[in-house]
Amino acid sequence: MSWIREGELNLLEKISANILKAGPMPKHVAFIMDGNRRFARKKNMERQEGHMQGFNKLAETLRWCKHLDIREVTVYAFSIENFKRSKNEVDGLMELARHKFEKLLDEWENLEKHGVCVRVLGDLNMLPLDLQQLIAKAVVSTKAHNKCFLNVCFAYTSRYEITNAVREMAWGVEQGLIKASDVSEPLLSECLYSNKSPNPDLLIRTSGEVRLSDFLLWQTSHSCLVFQSVLWPEYSFWNLCEAILQYQLNHTSIQKARDLHREHQAFQQLEADRACVAEHLQHHGNGKPADAQRRQEALLRYSTCREERIQDFLEALKRKRDSFFNDLWSDVQMG
Repeated sequence: MSWIREGELNLLEKISANILKAGPMPKHVAFIMDGNRRFARKKNMERQEGHMQGFNKLAETLRWCKHLDIREVTVYAFSIENFKRSKNEVDGLMELARHKFEKLLDEWENLEKHGVCVRVLGDLNMLPLDLQQLIAKAVVSTKAHNKCFLNVCFAYTSRYEITNAVREMAWGVEQGLIKASDVSEPLLSECLYSNKSPNPDLLIRTSGEVRLSDFLLWQTSHSCLVFQSVLWPEYSFWNLCEAILQYQLNHTSIQKARDLHREHQAFQQLEADRACVAEHLQHHGNGKPADAQRRQEALLRYSTCREERIQDFLEALKRKRDSFFNDLWSDVQMG
């Protein structure tokens, strides 16, 4: 089954989509695609078939999102916790992933036509090498596309992602790229796997579960969360419309919370910079208090230097991450 589904909405779906698009629309939607195994039990089929039906529903949902002008989708495909499942099920999921990424690569022309950029977020070192190489090929070959974005969280949990981001900042300090005083909430956000994406506007979880299961905990602090009882393989266009309507009803309060949070972050950064400058002036001012103009000039110099340090660090981090995918891709070409 294809990743990219062609085809228009039917007349009623088109009318409904146009009505929804008259209001504020989410630009980035995240899905916890839950209920594949329960669907399989309900239909008396093998678990693997339930997972296959779940993938087919993802392809259909991506088509709906395209028609609704939702340019970015993030999906929870495989949690690190899923490695605790039976060996047969884990092996089956790995085989399904191999098949689907091979299929994705076969559809490269279609991906290019629609401008789909595929990103895979997680610790790929936990995966079999051949699957890592397939993923690297998909990521590298679509990285220049910029019309729409599909983020697949694979071998992922949010706590692991946040811990890894802290390690990246510690690496930056050890390398002398940044100072310990440069560490901040915005910098941590830039060190997450999802640093290339805006935070989701809307997160949807199916199957009736009302928890996030360690998915995008940092990124969804100011997102609309919608929990729906439908099993993922039975998800419909109308379920998606219902979730978007919930987002629209809460859009004003969500936007206000985001704006307040941005203002608070800016204030915190200014206070941190002032504290660093005050300490510097105290140590280098021969005991004389600095006047307001000198303090302001020092603050401007310090914030400019800090921003340059952080930019250099983020460039180094990007090169390090890109080299991981490029090296895997090179191994494939040499093989």
